[in-house]
Amino acid sequence: MTRALKRPPSKIAVVKYWVGRSGSLLLCDLLRPLKPGDGFPSLCVPDPRGNTLKAIATSYNRGHHWLAVVLAGWTFLLIIAGALVTSNDAGLSVPDWPTSFGSWYKIPRLVGGVKFEHTHRMIAQVAGLLTIILAVWTWRVEKRRWMRILGFAALGTVIAQGILGGLTVLFYLPWQVSSAHAALAQTFFCIAVAMAVFTGRKWVEEQPHVEFDQRRPSLFTLTLLSIFVLYVQLLLGAMFRHHGLSWWPHVLNAVVVSFVVAWTAVRALSVYSQIEAVRRPAIVMLSLVIAQLCLGFTAFLTRVAWGRDEVQPELPMVISTVAHVAVGALLLATAVILAIQVWRHVPVAFEERLPRTHQDPSAA
Repeated sequence: MTRALKRPPSKIAVVKYWVGRSGSLLLCDLLRPLKPGDGFPSLCVPDPRGNTLKAIATSYNRGHHWLAVVLAGWTFLLIIAGALVTSNDAGLSVPDWPTSFGSWYKIPRLVGGVKFEHTHRMIAQVAGLLTIILAVWTWRVEKRRWMRILGFAALGTVIAQGILGGLTVLFYLPWQVSSAHAALAQTFFCIAVAMAVFTGRKWVEEQPHVEFDQRRPSLFTLTLLSIFVLYVQLLLGAMFRHHGLSWWPHVLNAVVVSFVVAWTAVRALSVYSQIEAVRRPAIVMLSLVIAQLCLGFTAFLTRVAWGRDEVQPELPMVISTVAHVAVGALLLATAVILAIQVWRHVPVAFEERLPRTHQDPSAA
């Protein structure tokens, strides 16, 4: 029998506990105060997950949650609109910023590349407004301090994203700024999706079923590794699309991404398939990486192999590259969701040698 102890201390105290053969224990049991003679060692340790994502009781706020969901959906639309601008070479169709053809509010004639660039700007403005409302609402209704910080982190990110978008116009599309603009958009999307998860009824009200992960590398480590390789892939793809890098680093890293993401998903499904919160994002992530590989191959053919000498962007290239960007964003966000759910439901356990005074077999 192994005694499992978790990481660093925080305000919420849970008991040190014994892990049975299944390695399974309900969180409600973990949070139950110790009573004399209840069979557990008389030691208390802080909540294993530190200031955990559910350390403070909060209530479900339907309106607040739906605003977070709408912001996440709207951001996904914004990413598609941005990808359309790049794929149609429409980045300088509106040559000034923050105004459009010298006006703050007039809508120009939506012809040629202007319809892509100006539509992108209008969607971005709405995203900024939704983010401001969500940040203020979160500050007013949330008891969880980290959620209030996350709300303002989202606001800071969207402001930085707007500034990068302006700089890329004012400095005539430097690949460094344009690539950062593309990467930060997906970072903001992940923040919005995470806020939608954290404010959901299920997250707020459920008593999560916890299973401790004693494998190495842990599933949580694999999810973080998946996020890392996906983010590297995002940067490489953005640098290629904005003419700062050749295509081959992006293609080579796709092999690494496929391996790591598949490893993570298969581990989650083979060991923790009984946990719905882990099983669902793992299935979605595995499906998305397969779709992304197909789209990547199509985008390579239409842009690199067949469309290299085309004067104007061809429709097959536009469709395949925009779909590739969109599915990539969904894949990164799904990896983030999986990491969050694994952090909550499958915390990492490690063994600790028991002091002699606590090695009484009757305590087990």
